[in-house]
Amino acid sequence: MTDIFFRAILQENLALTFFLGICTFLAVSKRVDTALGLGVAMIAVQTVTVPVNHLIFQGLLVEGAWAWAGLPEVDLTYLKLISFIGVIAAIVQVLEMALDRFAPVLHRSLGIFLPLITVNCAILGGSLFMVERRLTLPESVAYGLGSGIGWALAIVTFAAIREKLRYADVPKGLRGLGLAFVVTGLMSMGFSALIGVGAG
Repeated sequence: MTDIFFRAILQENLALTFFLGICTFLAVSKRVDTALGLGVAMIAVQTVTVPVNHLIFQGLLVEGAWAWAGLPEVDLTYLKLISFIGVIAAIVQVLEMALDRFAPVLHRSLGIFLPLITVNCAILGGSLFMVERRLTLPESVAYGLGSGIGWALAIVTFAAIREKLRYADVPKGLRGLGLAFVVTGLMSMGFSALIGVGAG
């Protein structure tokens, strides 16, 4: 499980290896405090949704899950996408209400991007990778937590770099999104150099 956890943070980072959730990654990374808030939200959502989706998939959707009801041949795996999205939407809604109640400043700063976590492909990708890799429930918890931390680490690091680059003398053609893409590519290469860290 430790190997799965560290691999999800570093060598299989959802943002910098698979480039999932890159639209939110680029849009909310202009300030460290906002990026940190979204990163914490991603960790919370990913840590909850991956194991919950594991339980739903194994308990209700796979072939044989309904054997207890005398329906062993029922296979509902084709419903995994819609059920995963439903779980993610519910978790994000609860998180949004909690932030609105207990952290209104952060809730306002995240703006529209908080509800957009519902359709963030990094969140959905975590659950789909969990199914593809046939992880057990404890492994799903480790993977959900690790992938959330990895995405949060990437966006906070990226936001810190972008804040420093405001004071840099950047060529006119690279200012804005162009430089953001260059930095993302360099960060991706840096993270790929960490392959094997935490393994064993």
